Amino acid sequence: MNPDEVICFCQNVTSGMIKNAVDNGAATLEEVQAATGAGTVCGGCISNIQRLVEQFTDERAAQQ
Repeated sequence: MNPDEVICFCQNVTSGMIKNAVDNGAATLEEVQAATGAGTVCGGCISNIQRLVEQFTDERAAQQ
């Protein structure tokens, strides 16, 4: 996945920013929202954010 791909256009949050939030301990949609602001305006990207949070938390768990 391209880390520069914008996932949340309202807040200009990229997939890389979401990955960084997860790498820094965010493990839920709500924690990623708090860390990045993603999905907090119109909500149209919530499903994409949730999918990425699950993917990145799974990757983080596999590395441990």
